[in-house]
Order: sequence, then structure tokens, then C-alpha cells
Amino acid sequence: MAILDRIDGPGDLAGLSLEECKQLAAEIREFLIAEVSKTGGHLGPNLGVVELTIALHRTFESPKDPIVFDTGHQSYVHKLLTGRKDFSRLRSSDGLAGYPQRGESEHDIVESSHASSSLSWADGISRAFARTGQSDRFVIAVVGDGALTGGMTWEALNNITDDNSRNLVIVVNDNGRSYAPTIGGMARFLNSVRVTGGYRDLQEGSERLFGRFGAPGRTLYRATRGAMRGFVSRASGNQDLYSNLDIKYVGPVDGHDLPALEEAMRQAKGYGRPTLVHVITEKGRGYAPAENDVADQFHSVGQIDPGSGEPLEVSSGRSWTGVFRQRILQLARENDRIIGITAAMLKPTGLDALAEAYPERVIDVGIAEQHAVTSAAGLAYGGMHPVVAIYATFMNRAFDQLLMDVALHRAGVTFVLDRAGITGPDGASHNGVWDLATLQVVPGIRISAPRDEERLSELLTEAVAVDDGPTVIRYPKGAVGDALPALRRTEDGTDVLREDPVRGDGSRDVLLVAVGPMARVAVEAAELLAARGISTTVIDPRWVVPVSDSVIEFARGHRLLVSIEDGIRVGGVGTRIRQALRDAGVDTAVSELGTPDEFPRHASRGELLEAAGLTAERIASDVAEQVRGNRIPVARPE
Repeated sequence: MAILDRIDGPGDLAGLSLEECKQLAAEIREFLIAEVSKTGGHLGPNLGVVELTIALHRTFESPKDPIVFDTGHQSYVHKLLTGRKDFSRLRSSDGLAGYPQRGESEHDIVESSHASSSLSWADGISRAFARTGQSDRFVIAVVGDGALTGGMTWEALNNITDDNSRNLVIVVNDNGRSYAPTIGGMARFLNSVRVTGGYRDLQEGSERLFGRFGAPGRTLYRATRGAMRGFVSRASGNQDLYSNLDIKYVGPVDGHDLPALEEAMRQAKGYGRPTLVHVITEKGRGYAPAENDVADQFHSVGQIDPGSGEPLEVSSGRSWTGVFRQRILQLARENDRIIGITAAMLKPTGLDALAEAYPERVIDVGIAEQHAVTSAAGLAYGGMHPVVAIYATFMNRAFDQLLMDVALHRAGVTFVLDRAGITGPDGASHNGVWDLATLQVVPGIRISAPRDEERLSELLTEAVAVDDGPTVIRYPKGAVGDALPALRRTEDGTDVLREDPVRGDGSRDVLLVAVGPMARVAVEAAELLAARGISTTVIDPRWVVPVSDSVIEFARGHRLLVSIEDGIRVGGVGTRIRQALRDAGVDTAVSELGTPDEFPRHASRGELLEAAGLTAERIASDVAEQVRGNRIPVARPE
């Protein structure tokens, strides 16, 4: 790591020769493979942008010229080149974040890491620079080609080209993939450019021809390369695409050819108007296990053997996603009205098995969640029952469509929210803690939270049978765990998981209402409370919104109700239960437990739950104090 050791900031790149830059690129790849294999993280995307990131930092002056990454999982190389070389606790508490983070460095601009937003950021920043007379500053947006499938990108482009006198450079990092292969007409267009025989043959043939003449020939080749790129761009139709947007197009450029990249960046910088640089890269570049991984080129990995790329630990338990994958396929075989929709997450959400069995019954819309939801409303109107499988954090992007297109029209659409609640290492933008609070305000919605494998299967079956409004099933990331059977089920579907003996007046002390996977914690807390002489009932409503009558009746017979959810407590299920009790005239004290009103830091799920007080020990200790009258809310008097 002789050269990487000398790089403490972007300014250190300026004095490197071309050969030293190539050596630096090799060292960075070696570093990433060695370090990310220990911690896990987004390996493939970063291996693909090594030369591109070097070229950006050699051409522009960060942070004076802000670089916005879309999405931020391709920022590891950027972190290295801006002085952050301790990857030993990547994505762990007190370590580097897996995405850009302002608290780490002045070179990090945008933290949100939801795709397709960078051009809007760049539009706003560049407008601000123009209005404040900062004409010597540039804004660079690095956009994965998958982000071009999001409508927000095109809204931004429309506005950028309407006022096109700004120093704004859009770099399209085109590797043909977002997570899985990029979907849609734009993807087909870019793919035709990427693999066109004319481009490939002209580039490779010319390079060989000029290379025969030694150093003078290679110099001449680089000098004429820009003209050849322009010719190929016109031949492939790129000029036609972007000329209608009134935006300068440079490319396609080999994303692993440093001289070509730097030349393209200099051209874009010198143009003085918004410019799009089309860079063709290879995800997983330089690491055979990633290059040969058909699924996603090691988009995101856990701890792996750096030599073979094989995972060091293989989970023996079934995942929540795996249970959904199997059950939705079974239901689709029984009901030909079921159709799956995903937003560039076919395998991660578990719709891949359905797509393999019934390819015509699964639609991948690309990174376009808003379109997915309104399209689902249309499918429901046409007689289908769409199942929209999406990460909980990305459901935030389609709230208006759920509210006004699905719920208002009472469309029978099922939403399956994977990675709901605390997910951990990926940080604020990827923790799914907002779904319970935001979605329950939708009139007529039904929200369920399964606690185990059997409940997920039965709740999915119940959800797809509902055709008069939206249904939601939400579950966390990881293994399902052992089954947690009920003692009994009420007529309206609430499961009773524990019932301590009643006192002489027919009441008990505490009612624990568990939301989904928090049921195990609730049962453990009840056992600890029993050891302290406090009688407890534990229930799992299964359908947590709307609040069932049985939950209200259980609350009447208890001094204190404690709701436990792994979502944000402000406006969460506990708040909904409190309102339902007041409407029913029940004066049982209510304590709502959930995650705090803040953005979760990157840490393990266990660490974040402990910090939020969502452990059995902490819950039992606090509840005991409430029952004794020493902590607010105080339990109702006996």
C-alpha cells in the first residue's frame, strides 16, 4: 500500500503520475477486498468505481466542488481518498458509516442514500452557487444507471436544462445494474450503447493499431479519442436522446481507463453548462468472485473469505424473506389474480421464485416506487390482486400514492414490507422504523405484524383475500427464529401468548401488547415480572391497525397497558391504542414503547434495541416501577 499510505486527502492525488494512479487503483481494490471481507458491506459497487473516483478527485476540488453520490453505497473509494482509512469497524457502532455521513467528513454532502435524488440536490446546490456569485465552484452528481429509472431524476433533468448556465456535471455510472440488472426502456437504451459492436470494435481496434507505434502512437490515440467518442455517440443515438434535453453529452467513456476518464471530466468542466458524462464500468471489477457472481456481483456481502468470496457464516435458520418467497408462490398457484410488483428488488424481497415460475405475473418497475403503487391500484381496478414487495424504508417514497391512489379508491393491494423496524448497520436511511407511524394514518388501511413463520404465512393468506382496501404485512430482516405458539385466539383474531392467574377481583396488573417480532421480548419481560409478583397478560393482535375490540376489552381488566414495537414511538401503534381506549371510555394507563424520535445511527439491531430500552430486562424494570407507583405513567389503582 505504498501509494495509498501517502494519500491523506484529494490534494495528494495531483502530483501522481499515470502509472502511480494505476498502482493506487490496484492498491485500493486490494484494500477493499481485504477490509470489507472482514466487516461486510457494499463491495461490488465500490470495486467498479475506483478509477472513476480517482479521476473525479484529480479533476475537481472537493469539498469546494461538492460531489453527490447516488446512491451512497458507491462512496467507499471516496472515503479512502478523503483520509478515512480505518475500515475496521465499517457499518458498526463508532465506526465508518456505509454511506456518506457529514459527521465524518466535510467531503460528504448527502446522507440519505435513497436512489434518484442526487440530481435534485445538485440542481439546488448549483442554483445557490449561481445566485451567490460562486461561479468558480462546480457540482458533481454521480448517478448509478439504476437511478435513471426513478422519476425524480427526470424531474430534476427537466429543471436543470431549463436553466442551463450553471457549473453542473452529471456522471452516469453505467454498469447495467442497480442491485440486480437495471430494468426498463432507459436500461435497454444504455445497454445498446454499452455493448454496441461499433463502439467496442472501434475502441479496441484503434487502441491496438495506435499501440503498434509505441509511445507516440498511444499519445496520438488519446488525442483523437474524444473525436471517436463523439462519432460513436452520434451513431448510437445518445446525442438524439440528450439534445432534446438541451444538455451536453460526453461519452461513452471506459470507466476503467484513467486518461480517458480525466479527459472526459476536463471536457465537462470546461464546457460551462450542465454536462452529462456517460461512464461504462464493471461492477465487482478486479475481484473474480464478484465478477462471476451472477446474482448481484457482490452488491452487498457479509463476512467472506477474501480468497474465495465464500461467506464465513451461513445461517441455518429460515429468513423472513424466505418464508414469504415460498408462501406467495403457493398462494399464486391457487389464485391466478395475484400478481407481484417490485422496485428493482426482485430477489431481495423474495419475488424471484414467483417470477421464475410465472414470469408474466411479476413486474419489476425499476427504482420507481411511486409508479409501482399507482400501477398496483390500476391492476386492482382491472381485477387483479397486486402484491407490492418493497423494503420498509423505501415505502416512505410512495406514501401519497398509497393514500390517494390505493386507499381513496379502496383498491385491494397488499404491501409486503421487508426489513421493517430496526435493521442496523446501514444506518438512518435504511432502518424501516417509520412505516407503522406513517401508514396507520391512511383511512381504511389494515396493518399486520407477524411474530413468527406460521403467522407470516397465515397473515399473507388473509391479506390477499382483502379486496376493498390496502393491507400491509411488515417483518424484520434476518432469521425468523423458533415458533411462538399462542395459548388461545380470540374471536377477532388476537393471540394470547401468556395469562397469569387473575386476582380475586378478576383483574391482572399488566397487559403487554406485542407488535410482531417484539412478542418474544414481551414474553421474556412477563416472566421477569412474574418473578417480582406482578401478574401479566401478553397478547399479539396480529392485525395491529385498526385496534381490535379484544385489545380494548383486555385493557379494561388490567391496571397498565404497555405496547412494545420496533418502530418510532411517536404516532406508533401504542398511540393508536391509547386513542382507541379513550374513545371506548377505558381509563387504563398506557405506556408506549418504541424507538426514539431520532434517526437511528449505524449499529447492530441488538445495540439499537438496547439503546431504545427495548430489552426484556429494561422493560420489566420500568414496568415494575410503574406498577408500584414510582414511575409515570403510574398503573391504575387496584
